[in-house]
Amino acid sequence: MTTANVIKMAKAVLEIEAKEVLALRDRVDDQFAKACALMLHCQGRVVVLGMGKSGHVGHKIAATLASTGTPAFFVHPGEASHGDLGMITAKDVVLALSNSGETEEIRTILPLIKRLGIYLVALTGNPNSNLAHSADVHIDVSVNEEACPLGLAPTSSTTAALAMGDAMAIALLDARGFTEEDFARSHPGGSLGRRLLLLIDDLMHTGDGVPKVRADTGLSKALLEMTHKALGMTAVVDDHDRVIGIFTDGDLRRGLDQGIDYHQTAIQSVMKANPTCVHKGMLAAEALGIMDQKKINGLLVVDNAHKLIGALNMHDLLRAGVV
Repeated sequence: MTTANVIKMAKAVLEIEAKEVLALRDRVDDQFAKACALMLHCQGRVVVLGMGKSGHVGHKIAATLASTGTPAFFVHPGEASHGDLGMITAKDVVLALSNSGETEEIRTILPLIKRLGIYLVALTGNPNSNLAHSADVHIDVSVNEEACPLGLAPTSSTTAALAMGDAMAIALLDARGFTEEDFARSHPGGSLGRRLLLLIDDLMHTGDGVPKVRADTGLSKALLEMTHKALGMTAVVDDHDRVIGIFTDGDLRRGLDQGIDYHQTAIQSVMKANPTCVHKGMLAAEALGIMDQKKINGLLVVDNAHKLIGALNMHDLLRAGVV
């Protein structure tokens, strides 16, 4: 094995598979549109079937459909013959994958699928196969050449089927008017989900965890409050808990540079009046945008009467993965 041969073989594989995928473009026709229409108007789920490598591709297609607004799941054809066929209902649409179109495990359950009156969409590499003829809609995903030099390992054929499945999923996504917010709801653990769904309500410190002092509090006591609550700031409130100012670590550093006596100074004389405040219900990503715009590291959360109800800082957003 030489580096040159490895690179040559890898490039050949990519060129062959790219060529075969591009050839699918001319097969996106009325049959493709009909298949998408059946899945779009399905009252149940899209049930994806496939054996072997087609099964692996089917798993991915089902996952892509489900995450882009088309409810779907994968059923192993072999298991379907031993009880899992009960997972398929008359309201579903079956999407069956088989390069040969003659996969025995799928052929075994075809009569039962037809008896239930379930629409069957087939992706095969053989338009003259039993599966192709049994399907309500057949989509040809045949390839002229496998990327495997022996012509044995499914390579171009599985890539072609996967690409056609992606084409279906994205066509359906567009037809449904699926949005970023919809995508985030099915991916709450991902970065997009956190950016579009997470509220400051879920992150902010409340109750005794919120640093606050009265306007006449000495700076030294205010520093103790900041140290104890560990948010790098403290709110300054009036007698009715309404926010009138904020004091941060940055303000402390600037004050010390100016020679302020923190034993004799009241917080109201060094606080920043009328600080930026936000309300509950704001997206955490929006709060991050405010911090970036104003070059600050913390925000106070107030109610409609401007009473202090919470606080959060940049570290809270970092821990939540919003940043």
